[in-house]
Amino acid sequence: MEVAAKAIGEAVTMAVYNFDTYKSNKKTVNLNKVTLLCCSQCDVAVLEEAIKEGIALGEGNLIARDLVNEPANILTPAELAKRAEKFGKEYGFEVKVYSKDEIVSLGMEAYMAVGKGSANEPKLIVMKHLGNQENPEDIFGLVGKGLTFDTGGYCIKPGQSMANMKTDMGGAAAVIGAMSSIAKMNLKKNVVAVVAACENMISGEAYRPGDIIGSMAGKTIEVLNTDAEGRLTLVDAVTYIIRNEKATKVVDIATLTGAVVTALGSAAMGVVTNDDNFYNSLEAASKEVEEKVWKLPSFDEYKEQIKGDVADLKNIGGPKAGSITAGLFIGEFVENKPWLHLDIAGTCATEKPVTEYHSSGATGSGARLLYTLVKNQ
Repeated sequence: MEVAAKAIGEAVTMAVYNFDTYKSNKKTVNLNKVTLLCCSQCDVAVLEEAIKEGIALGEGNLIARDLVNEPANILTPAELAKRAEKFGKEYGFEVKVYSKDEIVSLGMEAYMAVGKGSANEPKLIVMKHLGNQENPEDIFGLVGKGLTFDTGGYCIKPGQSMANMKTDMGGAAAVIGAMSSIAKMNLKKNVVAVVAACENMISGEAYRPGDIIGSMAGKTIEVLNTDAEGRLTLVDAVTYIIRNEKATKVVDIATLTGAVVTALGSAAMGVVTNDDNFYNSLEAASKEVEEKVWKLPSFDEYKEQIKGDVADLKNIGGPKAGSITAGLFIGEFVENKPWLHLDIAGTCATEKPVTEYHSSGATGSGARLLYTLVKNQ
């Protein structure tokens, strides 16, 4: 009954969602009351807690969906940071936002290479929920890709592909949604989440194919394609969360590659990892929330594809196995910490509803999964 109660809490929260913010005639559905009948042997307190958790999961999912559905002219990096601060106050997690100058001072050269081409300055968003004071050194790190718009840079995307690039911050949305659920349920976990928010634009300041750039970790990167930008922001965010926030395990989540959509469609997230036990925990969590994951191989042959010719690394590994090599590129920066990379390019948004409690558009992919993974660790 507890499982059913939790599911009811999720369903009633998520099923009424409709993104009509910018419509003149809104069709918002208000659900004021739900009555749950149960047998006399039921523990009402347990059921109430299960319903509360279901609602918290549903709210985290809706936060992610709202953020992804927002147009890029509204949801700039600065606005994404403001929304994170708003949810931090509402749900009870800490938020610190770093400015462009502070990002430069941190040595986040790869992140800044992507973000410097836009008139909308990058914002590094750091969120914390410190719920386990008995083990302060045990810190779960979440990193979400936060490209609020991606033109592809000088390796510009085709016009028909660009309209949906407002969704390229789906990883950030999942992380912010998960943090909201984690804080609302006051999980006895220490969780730090990082979003390196920026835009990938074309200008006189933008980075170019052929550039060699640095990174916070000290590794050099040859830029072969400016549309392989998400991984550049992510590696500096991963380095930050490990070195500055002392994360002991890391999950990054990103709308990273079209290759994962070719491989898996919209049915599952592609996963790259360096730790089978960590992946097993993810798979168990995915079954609990019914968000499918699929582990991709990480053979040494794939790692050879991203070794640099004139720098330590190159930011693309060629036309083959693109989702794998993109994940392994990030893996070069995890410093032997248990790590999972989730590519949600295929699951982040959909043209048709995927369940009875989804509308078209953003799905909130990953928010409930991350919460459940953290809770079960």
